[in-house]
Amino acid sequence: MKKIVLSLFIIFFINTSAFAAGSSGGDSKSNYDKAVKLIKSAKKNEEKGKKDKAQSKYEKAFKLLIKSNDDKPNEADTLNYLGFTSRKLGDFENGEKYYLQGLAINPKHEGINEYLGELYVATNRHNLAVERLEVLKGCNCEEYDQLKAVIAGEKSKY
Repeated sequence: MKKIVLSLFIIFFINTSAFAAGSSGGDSKSNYDKAVKLIKSAKKNEEKGKKDKAQSKYEKAFKLLIKSNDDKPNEADTLNYLGFTSRKLGDFENGEKYYLQGLAINPKHEGINEYLGELYVATNRHNLAVERLEVLKGCNCEEYDQLKAVIAGEKSKY
């Protein structure tokens, strides 16, 4: 009798565990992770000249990031990408607001400092872009080099 009860318990446990593992309801990736994937894909579309496709992906990523920010507010990485997608969609004002919110949380965030500097270049505020570059100085990171190149390209235009 004990063997039957033990066998039934083991079968019940295995079936319950298998059901629980397989019943997650779909994709387990977070909205943030989905958005980052879309952003990377959109960047590739831009490089290939597929601007409409890139814009569509930035719009989808933005919506996912809004949800992510609702679920977990005040995450610097999420605010960075909210700023980035806003900027890519032509909304420089809100892009700047998201970047500044992110910097309030993490003033040394390399991505935010780079992208905010790029926004400043795009909106003809060279002195503010240089300030972002100074924050990145000494980080030994690609964000410094990328912002420096954007600023240098902006300088050569004038």
